[in-house]
Amino acid sequence: MKAYLLIDFGSTYTKLTAVDIEKEEIIATSKAITTVEKDIMDGFYKAYALLEEGFKDEKPNFIKKLACSSAAGGLKIIAIGLVPELTAEAAKRAALGAGARVMKTYSFELTDDEIEEIKGLKPDMLLLAGGTDGGNKECILYNAELIARSNIGVPVVVAGNKSANSKIRELFTKGNVVHAVCENVMPRLNVINVDPARDEIRKIFMERIIQAKGLQGAEEYTSGVMMPTPAAVLRAARVLSEGSDLEEGYGELIVADIGGATTDIHSIAKGEPSKPGINLRGLEEPYAKRTVEGDLGMRYSALSLWEAVGSRRIKKYLKFKDLKIEEAARFRHENIRFIPETMEEVDFDEAMAKVCLDVSMERHCGYLEPYYSPMGMVYNQVGKDLMETKYIIGTGGVLVHSENPKEILEACVYNTDNINSLKPRYPGFILDEKYILSAMGLLSEDLPDMAVRIMKKYLIQL
Repeated sequence: MKAYLLIDFGSTYTKLTAVDIEKEEIIATSKAITTVEKDIMDGFYKAYALLEEGFKDEKPNFIKKLACSSAAGGLKIIAIGLVPELTAEAAKRAALGAGARVMKTYSFELTDDEIEEIKGLKPDMLLLAGGTDGGNKECILYNAELIARSNIGVPVVVAGNKSANSKIRELFTKGNVVHAVCENVMPRLNVINVDPARDEIRKIFMERIIQAKGLQGAEEYTSGVMMPTPAAVLRAARVLSEGSDLEEGYGELIVADIGGATTDIHSIAKGEPSKPGINLRGLEEPYAKRTVEGDLGMRYSALSLWEAVGSRRIKKYLKFKDLKIEEAARFRHENIRFIPETMEEVDFDEAMAKVCLDVSMERHCGYLEPYYSPMGMVYNQVGKDLMETKYIIGTGGVLVHSENPKEILEACVYNTDNINSLKPRYPGFILDEKYILSAMGLLSEDLPDMAVRIMKKYLIQL
């Protein structure tokens, strides 16, 4: 039996998926606690021992082993641009699309205090942008010079005004700064170009960051740690949406991933106005967009969730209305491995999950901005219009273990509480019951047709 072993070194769990590439079936899946504090392969071997229990008579011949990782904090990037709403935001979107966790975004000329703050944050990489092509280059040159002499000690991806590239190469070469130069993330005003920066970030992740994360053992065992886990999920979402050479895709879709620390939303959609007479305003949106809400999570971020939305919004989703909301949120924040057992505990977890989806979708989607003109009421659209999205795919433990995953996912949908939001109106709901999205993102690098067929087979329509 020829098979692929697909590995996700997650922040909490190391998850394994074995795929029979002849029968196009998932043979077995398993997971074990990620052991990044010691040797990351310890957790892998525990997960592999569990995986072997799922093999029947025939042990597979793994002809390829592919991995992604968000262990040891994932890929941590700081984005630097010129104007907060423009190049700095474009740089942030490029980093998120590459599967990174954006620790902070800086704008305008960096100060000495900000350089010290960046050093203290200990990022894995900097993404340096600024200026449209042929526009302002003084700011990005100033920041490059400051970085070059500051000995920050991490690689830098340069994706700003092309007129400054030659000088920046000279500065970084002289300062012994590991760097890569690519096309501008915003070559023209309000136009974004994130793919070249994503590609360079991924190359540096594969070549350098893996060693810093203690993943050398994984590199030796596998055919390579190919990308950060969120990038693998985004890759799976995109190939399922668009299809492949031989397989038709599902069309525009959203992946909602509820975790213990963050809620990630991935949308594969153009996001253009679904109604006539709407004017687009602001920065162009990426077709494949990822947002990460660091204050919305089920465990580590449970307290910040309560602080961000308040008790009333959580209580709206509770069946047991007399639960002490702050106390329950604080308990989960302090006990991140807590597993709910009673009906009240499950109810609170599912209420938190609904709020995570409601708020994160609100932040991810665009909105309409009404204003009066001589012609009457006119609407501007800011962000992506996702009202006609066909499917929402849910993933994450709270959904997988819920008896009512569809009810939780319905919190993503448009409602009249915010009439100007452009959330999906009538999507279908799909559950990633076996946590295969990151695995299929990896598989699609080699076998995209098979990856689409397996997702169609194993993702459950609710």
